[in-house]
Amino acid sequence: MTALEKLSNKTDSGYHICVGLDTDINKIPKHLLSYEDPVFEFNRRIIDATKGIAAAYKINFAFYETHGLKGFESLKKTISLIPGDALSIGDAKRGDIGNTSQMYASSVFDFFGFDSVTLHPYMGGDSLEPFFAYTDKLNFVLALTSNPGANDFEKLKLFDGSFLFQKVISKIVELNTNKNCGFVFGATKINELKENVDRFAGMPVLLPGVGAQGGSLEDTVRIFQSANHNNYIINISRALIYCDSSENFENSVTSTLKEYNKKIDEIKKSV
Repeated sequence: MTALEKLSNKTDSGYHICVGLDTDINKIPKHLLSYEDPVFEFNRRIIDATKGIAAAYKINFAFYETHGLKGFESLKKTISLIPGDALSIGDAKRGDIGNTSQMYASSVFDFFGFDSVTLHPYMGGDSLEPFFAYTDKLNFVLALTSNPGANDFEKLKLFDGSFLFQKVISKIVELNTNKNCGFVFGATKINELKENVDRFAGMPVLLPGVGAQGGSLEDTVRIFQSANHNNYIINISRALIYCDSSENFENSVTSTLKEYNKKIDEIKKSV
């Protein structure tokens, strides 16, 4: 099964939430700090609490790299626990000249075994091609991100009146010959999302920004439902994994994710 098929199976079944495992040892419940690997123990419990009701799991490399070798060990062990029917996303935001990208692609896909990766496109098509060559994987390319600084470059207006992020989308649609590309588009940029949803050409979209960053779940779902585009996942990190710091935090995580799923279903039915 390809990564795209895995994702489509989830979204077709009504699951659109991606659990963001941006695990900060300073924010996890204090009772876990006595474990040999607190980060992994936290991740294990989050995955156990959400398996079967999450579409995907996104692991942000930065939160593991900061701990050096031990962090990479936590990352590798965490990947092994992600259910086989859920998409695993290596949030590494790679993109470099050919030989370097080839090594990055091998690291993410061959060594760590992720189903998909996040990429930045600003060194051009040849920097992305080594990732695209893995035809069974999925590549989420940054289009318009959720942070305020997205305006610095991604929303620069070009001579033809279009924005740079729109050129990125058009180019990735053109390069999607292996049918293994998608986009990252910030849910905090709701007006731009509404205006550009048709540009995605039905390709998968990963949407950060709902929850702690203030993006609207309801507006995001309504836009995709109105556009008859179902292959999207909404990443939620802090608002989900840190929703409770008690010894029974897993129960709250399960309940919170079920509420997100229920709300999405209600919104889709109302459109």
